[in-house]
Amino acid sequence: MTGYFSKTALLPDGWADDVLITTDGEGWIIDVKTGQSADGAIALNGPVLPGMPNLHSHAFQRAMAGLAERATGDKDSFWTWRDVMYGFMAQIGPEEMEAIAAQLYVEMLKAGFTAVGEFHYVHHKPDGTAYDDPALLSHHIIGAAKKTGIGMTHMPALYAHGGFGGAAPHEEQKRFVNSTEGLLDIIRAINAAYKDDPQIRVGLVLHSLRAVTPEMIKSAVQSVHRDDPDMPVHIHIAEQTKEVDDCMTWSGKRPVEWLLENAAVDERWCLIHATHMTDQETENLAKTGAVAGLCPTTEANLGDGLFNLSHYLKHGGRLGVGSDSHISVSVIEELRTLEYGQRLLRQERALVKTKDTPSVGATLYNLALQGGAQAMGRPIGSLAPGQRADLIVLDSETPALISKEKDILLDTMIFAGNVNPVKDVIVGGRHVVKNFKHEKEAEIYDAYKKTIRKLSSIIKMH
Repeated sequence: MTGYFSKTALLPDGWADDVLITTDGEGWIIDVKTGQSADGAIALNGPVLPGMPNLHSHAFQRAMAGLAERATGDKDSFWTWRDVMYGFMAQIGPEEMEAIAAQLYVEMLKAGFTAVGEFHYVHHKPDGTAYDDPALLSHHIIGAAKKTGIGMTHMPALYAHGGFGGAAPHEEQKRFVNSTEGLLDIIRAINAAYKDDPQIRVGLVLHSLRAVTPEMIKSAVQSVHRDDPDMPVHIHIAEQTKEVDDCMTWSGKRPVEWLLENAAVDERWCLIHATHMTDQETENLAKTGAVAGLCPTTEANLGDGLFNLSHYLKHGGRLGVGSDSHISVSVIEELRTLEYGQRLLRQERALVKTKDTPSVGATLYNLALQGGAQAMGRPIGSLAPGQRADLIVLDSETPALISKEKDILLDTMIFAGNVNPVKDVIVGGRHVVKNFKHEKEAEIYDAYKKTIRKLSSIIKMH
């Protein structure tokens, strides 16, 4: 057993002093006590928070961040950004995928993300043919997670079509395309390989309503829930107005409206983006208990729009955050951008709060912890017995945080600082970041640098 002592820590029922967190040899928290001493424990020198889940990631896109910031001459949007992504993705093989993911996961850990939901839709070779092991790229992504120490919910994506109603996929999408049974085979293989690893969870992704048919949704969800009744299910939805218009043309319904009427959406589901919803859709989504997976920096970068947040929270909606395309890798920036977008929309301040928690920073952080943990389907997001030992230690000597305590500390961290205050990170009982440095940072950086130089001819094309 290992004991960690902190003068102050954020526990499920709020801040507590002189906290002793005891973990076992497999990375589980077995006891949490307050009013203790540091005798015989490892002293954590700074305020302790639960690590933040990052519920939505496309790891390879970190290496193309910045390449789509040039005007094309047309009205630029998600769809012109997607063309750049297709060109970049077409050249990446298994080793490049792993090197990029490992560098990203180091950056996530140093930013305070201790778990990642990898929404994985690149399955095949660049020519669209399957690898001898259809799960090869999944194994490389998970390999990056294990190397860096980040917890993962790995979610292979079902992707079969290029548009609503079963339209044929585009040539650029050939690396994504699977039959339902082919995708389920990948999930089964990953599940079998990592079923005894508490750091790895497996989920199902339905890429989007435009990429799968209603029959595929029903078949895939029923199949995975027969094998694992609690398996998370994630889907991109209602990110762009064009997507909403195309869904209306196909079905006469808006995307979220259609999904809620045609699938048994519940607490196991996470709807990524859900940006463009009516008030009624927003209320109905909140009532399902599903999580809205919000990616504020990516949604801002792509010009997606703003989520209907105030109405969603009014009806008890659950949310988590993800860094998605990784134009930014920052817990602070995701939460800050989420609140600031609402302030600009409504021309008000301090919008994300509750009557019991007037602190916007604390409200945001706690909502994202709870919703992120739920969406990942893992026992994370709080410092309590039975949870994974995922925690971060802040540097209280960071200029913005000096003499700040408790909820004011969270308010200040999120809204008043541009210096990363995350000093130490422990994930599943493994101390992966010490004094701002990851244990394998140099090795992983060198492999990433070699990969980027190998891809430099593609990068220069943009």
